[in-house]
Amino acid sequence: MSNDPLMQAVGFFEGLPIDDPKSFIDQKKEIPIPEARNILIKVKAVSVNPVDTKLRQTAPKSDTLKVLGFDGVGEVVKIGEKVSKFKIGDRIFYAGTTTRSGSNQEYQLVDERIAALAPKHLSDEEAVALPLTSLTAYELLFDKFGLIPEENANQGKKILVINGAGGVGSILNQLAKWAGLEIYATSSPKNFEWLTSVGVDHPLDYHHDLKQSLQELGVEAVDYIAVLFDITHYLEQITHLIKPFGHVGTIVGVNEPLNLSAWKNLSVSLDWEYMFAKTDYDYQIETQGEALAMIASLAERGVLKTTLTKVYSDGINAKNLRAATKEVESGHMLGKVVLSGTFNGEVAPF
Repeated sequence: MSNDPLMQAVGFFEGLPIDDPKSFIDQKKEIPIPEARNILIKVKAVSVNPVDTKLRQTAPKSDTLKVLGFDGVGEVVKIGEKVSKFKIGDRIFYAGTTTRSGSNQEYQLVDERIAALAPKHLSDEEAVALPLTSLTAYELLFDKFGLIPEENANQGKKILVINGAGGVGSILNQLAKWAGLEIYATSSPKNFEWLTSVGVDHPLDYHHDLKQSLQELGVEAVDYIAVLFDITHYLEQITHLIKPFGHVGTIVGVNEPLNLSAWKNLSVSLDWEYMFAKTDYDYQIETQGEALAMIASLAERGVLKTTLTKVYSDGINAKNLRAATKEVESGHMLGKVVLSGTFNGEVAPF
């Protein structure tokens, strides 16, 4: 057994159904040492995203504890020799990467370039609900759609957001509103109040035909369509709802070919957005820290509100993570589920 300092972590050795007691376990592991541009974070709060559930469910059996968790808020406690953005004691937030152990551990190594100072006026719980969904929405709107990331800089443009009440949609709507777009977004009618609270101008019932719903509002086509769901379910409906030179974007992978030929003569672009692409391939990763700095500024000014809806505040441990993950897997959660407090699980034997 190593004499190096140990920390508590919450992870698993194989992808098991969430009701299995071993789907998450509390364990001890060595505290990593920051080098180069890495910072060591004492984690204070984490949130659960759908990507966490997908990665756990498909994980092969391993002899090494797998620690997930992407959204994180915490305090910088050590820094690498090349760190220039942060100092010890800074409170930061970030969305992490698939290439390292995640935030479901007491201490985490994070590349300083993908982090930013956390919004000052938000609690740890409110702040940790933002990073992953905010970056996904920001990159789709401003990196892929080419919109201008400035207040009211895109007036006169219309966007249709499918699955507008989900985690990404709830942030994307707010950013689009700030940027000056007119927003049409789908959800169940029971979530229409939520949609209007996050900036949607025209809530649409997802049960109804989209073309007919838009025509009733005097709209034949829009400039942008964000499909925050499996696009194969909506492709037929949206094929003739996009303007020439428009953009259609999606964040969900598909399992069958897409017939996009109808968009060829319209010069329509299909944009994929995957927030981890930059860190997976070391591509302009500093832009994620820059985007989060803007997100923090908008949150501090009250332009962007957190989508936090539920908190497990009595500790970050296997029991709470199982419960929170089960809620996310149900597909019925509105907003984000967060865990905060100390890492206080009952450590299982090796």
